[in-house]
Amino acid sequence: KGKRGLRISSGINAEYGQAVQVDSTLYISGQLGLDAATGEFVADDVCKQAERALQNMGHILEAAGSNYSNVVKTTVLLADMKDFGRVNEVYASFFKQPYPARAAYECANLPKYGLVEIEAIAIVGDVEDK
Repeated sequence: KGKRGLRISSGINAEYGQAVQVDSTLYISGQLGLDAATGEFVADDVCKQAERALQNMGHILEAAGSNYSNVVKTTVLLADMKDFGRVNEVYASFFKQPYPARAAYECANLPKYGLVEIEAIAIVGDVEDK
């Protein structure tokens, strides 16, 4: 049994692991809609931030040898729950059936005052859909 941390360029200088893998389970920290090159949000728009957050998550999944279809659980944090429907449309373009289990919450503030943050748990290795 082993544990390893993963880190790729994210645009945030913080003391946290972007992802930690324990055996075949990958725990991905909350991803924001940041441009890795500038460290700034791609736009002041919840859909564009959600799309970039999920793209950033995809880079972490790829670095771990996994992919979106191996994500089993996500948590979506929103600055405003009224944006849930719009974010859900973006989310649905990244995940297919069977969809990951998901929780969504509105929170007072997100890092850097983002509009959305998405974290995930994924399996690394082959997963058979049944």
